[in-house]
Amino acid sequence: MLQELSIKNFAIIASLDVEFENGMTVLTGETGAGKSIIIDAVGLLAGGRGSQHFVRTGADKAIIQGSFVFPKDGQTYHQLDQLGIDHDDGTVILQREIYRSGRNVCRINGMLVNTSTLKQLGETIVDIHGQNEHQELMQPDKHLRLLDEFGSDELLAIKSKYETTYQAYQHLHHSMVSRNTHQKEWAQRLDMLRFQVKEIEDAQLQPDEEATLSQQRDRLMNFQKINTALQEGYLALNGDEEATGALDLSGKAMDSLSSIADLDPAFKQLSDSLQSAYYALQDASGEISKQVDQLEWDDNKLDEIEARLDVIHQLKRKYGDSEKQILSYLEKIKKELADMEAAEIDESDLDEQLDKKEQQLLKYGQQLTVERKKISAKLEKAIQSELKDLYMSKTVFQVRFKPTNDQYFATGMDDIEFYIQPNPGEEIRPLAKIASGGELSRLMLALKTIFSKSQGVTSIIFDEVDTGVSGRVAQAIAEKISGIANESQVLCITHLPQVAAMSDHHYFIDKQIKGKRTVTHIKRLNQSDRVKELARMLAGTTVTELTLDHAKELLDMATEEKRGRA
Repeated sequence: MLQELSIKNFAIIASLDVEFENGMTVLTGETGAGKSIIIDAVGLLAGGRGSQHFVRTGADKAIIQGSFVFPKDGQTYHQLDQLGIDHDDGTVILQREIYRSGRNVCRINGMLVNTSTLKQLGETIVDIHGQNEHQELMQPDKHLRLLDEFGSDELLAIKSKYETTYQAYQHLHHSMVSRNTHQKEWAQRLDMLRFQVKEIEDAQLQPDEEATLSQQRDRLMNFQKINTALQEGYLALNGDEEATGALDLSGKAMDSLSSIADLDPAFKQLSDSLQSAYYALQDASGEISKQVDQLEWDDNKLDEIEARLDVIHQLKRKYGDSEKQILSYLEKIKKELADMEAAEIDESDLDEQLDKKEQQLLKYGQQLTVERKKISAKLEKAIQSELKDLYMSKTVFQVRFKPTNDQYFATGMDDIEFYIQPNPGEEIRPLAKIASGGELSRLMLALKTIFSKSQGVTSIIFDEVDTGVSGRVAQAIAEKISGIANESQVLCITHLPQVAAMSDHHYFIDKQIKGKRTVTHIKRLNQSDRVKELARMLAGTTVTELTLDHAKELLDMATEEKRGRA
């Protein structure tokens, strides 16, 4: 349920904070005072479409925040878990900021989400119905979902089996259609993948192989230069018959300084430096000698390296810019090839699988139809019972199943539509085509009364759904809305005193002009204030003692009615 609502710079509302409780809450006030604006704000928190036109004149952005609590086993918390949003304290705070630029910022418990996610969660929280918002009743394609919501656990179990089988059937059917339609393309793709996999695997490519081969090629191609440099370097260090090498000369220098190293720290440092240099030259001489011994020219080896590098360059031109990318591409096409080869089932086998799955689908679809027809009879009876309470006792309500010629849909094999006969003697016709506004309001209330338990929505909002009715029908609607509030929190905007009297909590909305700006205020009414407001709703501008007595009587009657239901 909605516990607290905070609105800032939204339409004509500068700042408004209000707390709500469980049960039935009504909002009353003069037309244009801002009652529907408050409902619009709740609708935006539930993911409704936002617009920069909602931002109050002179402000940069509108801010709406709502605090909600839900049953622990409700679907709202389940969705929060799926979204990874924390709700340990049992409270969920929805916040939405609408900027004048048109940008929207949505948060759930402080986590940024997009409007689609907010709407997905909002559908489990708030159900808003206005006098012109009976979409589900006016859209025949939504009637099947409404019927299923009234269904039993058995229906839901069969529906689950059907949906799982339908997905498998669609997958097999798609495979067959794809194979038959694109047989040539399929075969060409298969041949190409096999060729590519073989080409890359035959190359036995190794990571960083190109860099290693390039280094070996460079050594072979510069053999003479390398050999000359190594020979000259070795000769310079070791000397020959005509000249003494640097190694012997540095050895003599080391021996000379070693003889005086103990006489002065400076001599000792020079001796150590020459000793380090001598041994370093000795190591270098040994390494040069080793490289000279290993150095050999192999013309065939150079040809092999060039050929191998050419193979790698060809693979890079086709499959990637590096060995790593080529090998990664290989893994990708090997998986695709394996999937395609696994899918290469003989057409007879695929036909057999598809036929078997279709038989299962037909079985579950027919079971679902039988169960839905049982449920539809119960729904018809339940709705006509509710309509009787709403002074539509002569109305006939039917759930009609249309012929589908055994077609399979994602929802089953059924196409249904609600039909209505408002008055005896009239032809029964589709609800969407003949129901008046008042009839739709009462039908919607009948459905809400029946579905308020099964839908699990914690807050139901009625925005002037009682427009166009009066007298005993108005009283019946009031009692029906109050009954719905036994299952879910109800917020209701009304101009009917009968509906307002049945509420558990009553807020009065008015607007004032302050500093040339319109400001909306909300006030919770106590018992005395409620009597005055009901009297205003009954009489209009002139409230008499008789009107006040009538208002008090209306409240007393509502109290007795609710006490009798308890």
